[in-house]
Amino acid sequence: MTHLLHRSTRIQPRRAVAAQGLTITDSEGRDYIDACGGAAVSCLGHGHPEVIAALHRQADTVAYAHTGFFTTEAAEALGDRLVADAPDGIGHAYLVSGGSEAVEAALKLARQYATERGEDGRRHVIARRQSYHGNTLGALAAGGNEWRRAQFRPLLMETHHIAPCFAYREQEEGESEAEYAARAAGELEAKIRELGPESVLAFVAEPVVGATAGAVPPVGDYFKRIREICDRHGVLLILDEVMCGMGRTGTLHACEQEGIAPDLMTVAKGLGGGYQPIGAVLLSQKIFDAISGGSGFFQHGHTYMGHPMAAAAALAVQEVIARDDLLANVREMGGHLRDRLTEGFGAHPHVGDIRGRGLFQAIELVADRETKAPFDPGLKLHARIKAAAMEEGLMVYPMGGTIDGVRGDHVLLAPPFIVERADIDRIVARLGRAVDHALGEIA
Repeated sequence: MTHLLHRSTRIQPRRAVAAQGLTITDSEGRDYIDACGGAAVSCLGHGHPEVIAALHRQADTVAYAHTGFFTTEAAEALGDRLVADAPDGIGHAYLVSGGSEAVEAALKLARQYATERGEDGRRHVIARRQSYHGNTLGALAAGGNEWRRAQFRPLLMETHHIAPCFAYREQEEGESEAEYAARAAGELEAKIRELGPESVLAFVAEPVVGATAGAVPPVGDYFKRIREICDRHGVLLILDEVMCGMGRTGTLHACEQEGIAPDLMTVAKGLGGGYQPIGAVLLSQKIFDAISGGSGFFQHGHTYMGHPMAAAAALAVQEVIARDDLLANVREMGGHLRDRLTEGFGAHPHVGDIRGRGLFQAIELVADRETKAPFDPGLKLHARIKAAAMEEGLMVYPMGGTIDGVRGDHVLLAPPFIVERADIDRIVARLGRAVDHALGEIA
C-alpha cells in the first residue's frame, strides 16, 4: 500500500535503498547497472563523495534564501561557471529547478525580449515534431510529443511544428546528407513565411533529440542553416539541451559540434547530476541588455529558483567533470559503446538503426529491416524490453512512438560519464539478452 501517486497506478515500483557509482540496489538486495542515468541525469553516477561534501558544507551555511531578498555565493559561483563555459554571446544564467521550468522561462524571456523592443506582434513559437521540451503547459505546447500532448490539447497555447531532422526516417533514397539538411531546414523558412516573419517569436529545438525519438543527431549543416534563417528573420533560436547537454554528447554543449550559438539555451539533468533538482536558462547578452535597458525586471519567478543547495551541488558536479577531464572519457567510452552496439546489434534482424553521440546513444527496433516497418504498437515492445532489462539487472530508457507518437520503439542508453569499458561490455551484453527475450515473447 502506498499513498504516493506513482507514474503508474498498476505497477508498484521497486524501492531503491542504496546507490553507489553505476549501481542502484533495491530493497530485496538486487543490484542494477544504471545504463541510462535515470533519464540522462546521473552524469557522475551515484554517491560521489565530493558532491555530497559540497552539499554538507552548503547546508551548514545557507540552506535556503529567497531570491526576492538575497543572492548567495553558491548561486553566483554557478552563474559565473555557466557563463564562462557557455557558447559565444551568452552573458547570463537564470537558475530554476528543472528542465520544464527552464523551457517555460526561456519562452517568457523570448516574449519579453520582443515586447521590450516594441515588437509586440511576435508571438508564434515554432518547434519540431517528435521533440520533447517538458511537461508543464507552455513546454508541452512547444514540444512535438503527440502522445503526451493529446489529452491536454485544449489547455495548450497555439504553437507550430515542422519535421525533425531525422535521417533514418525522413531522408529520401538517393538524397545526400547536404541535400536532406537543406530540405529539412527549408521547412523552417517555409513556416516562417507562412506565418509572417514579423509574427514569429522563436524556434525551439533539441540539437540531439532525446527521449521522444531516441538520440537523433542532425546531419550536415542543418543547424547552421537554421541559425541563418533565424537571424535573417529576427527569430530567436532556443536550443533545448536539457537532456543532450552538459557533456552528454562529448562536448559540454551539444551545439558546439554544430558550430553555432543560440540566443537562449536550456540545461538541466546533467547540470546537477541528480544530486539536487536544478535547471538553468543561459541567455545572450542582447536579451539581458534589452530587459536591463527597458523595464529592468523579468516578469517571472519561482520560490526555489537560485536555490543554494542545488547551486552548490551543480557547481561541484561541474568542477569534478572539468578537473577529471570526464568529457574525454565521454568521447572515448562513447566510441566503445558505439563499437559494442554495432557488434551486438549491427546485423540484428530487428534493429534498424544505431545512432547518437558520446554517451547518448540508441537502437531503434523494427519488424522489418528492409522496409523499416515498426512493430505493432499494441505489442508494447519497448515496455517488454524495459521489464526484461530490469530482470537482467540493467536500467535502460526505452520509449514507444518513435516515429509519430504512436508507432516505433527504441532504447536509449545514457550511462554516467565515469563508465569504463568493462561496464559498457556488461551493459550491451545484458541489453542483448533483454531485447531477445522481449522479441521472443511476441514471436
